[in-house]
Amino acid sequence: GWNSTIESLSTGVPMICWPFFADQQMNCKYACTEWGIGMEMDNDVKRDEVEKLVRELMEGEQGKKLKNKAMDWKKMAEDATGPNGSSSLNLDKIGEQISAIKTLAPYNSTTA
Repeated sequence: GWNSTIESLSTGVPMICWPFFADQQMNCKYACTEWGIGMEMDNDVKRDEVEKLVRELMEGEQGKKLKNKAMDWKKMAEDATGPNGSSSLNLDKIGEQISAIKTLAPYNSTTA
């Protein structure tokens, strides 16, 4: 699912995608088409096809490209979650917004 996709992105691990249901089609599209870190498996899965994809990912030219792209995404994730990264700054910002809401409309248990 999405959490596994994010884990793969943030650790620089390319993926072999075999979408079946729920969010898997979207995750596969992004991994394979948009981000360039995945290879999609055909719906008619055969043992030799799985072996071929795994070997290509681990040893082949396309696999090297996917690994390099995955490492680029890892770096972006590290930058975003660093002290001055977009994720950290946005988390601080939402905390400030929540604090501002509490200040504007304090909870009064006697009127609830």
